[in-house]
Amino acid sequence: MNLFAVLKRVDFKNILKGVFVGLGHPHFILPTIKATKDCISISTKNYGKLHHKNGPANAFRHAFWNYLIAKRCFQWQKNEEVVLAWAKKVTDWHEDSFPNKQLPKAMDLHNNEVGRFIFEQNTKKSEQEIIELLKKMALESIKIDEKSMLSEHKNRMVHILEQ
Repeated sequence: MNLFAVLKRVDFKNILKGVFVGLGHPHFILPTIKATKDCISISTKNYGKLHHKNGPANAFRHAFWNYLIAKRCFQWQKNEEVVLAWAKKVTDWHEDSFPNKQLPKAMDLHNNEVGRFIFEQNTKKSEQEIIELLKKMALESIKIDEKSMLSEHKNRMVHILEQ
């Protein structure tokens, strides 16, 4: 992940927002960056480039990313509420900073929430156990469209494209 290439895609206002997000919990910045890199690597290992599409592999990546941020930051601050709020703030910033069409953005935000739920329910499980759980959940992911009510799929992964 080339940080400068990523930053070139973000406008100045959102870069500033990101800086202010980071200043709120500077001790979470490095674990969040590491979680992001590891999430991409593990998603690629398990799904190849499919996790860049809007299918079940993408649902896995978003859920795992939120889980992993919370898990890695929890090692620095043993407060679930704080790390979950951080994971939400960081990933919401990401969704706002890298514009997406309405349905894919809603899907990403929904799957991000699933990942935070999985962290809450499984704080003692290993990352490998969570990978297996999320892979199973991705297989059971629900296909949505513009008419779908995401609230009907609480704590379940959703996707747009078939793989």
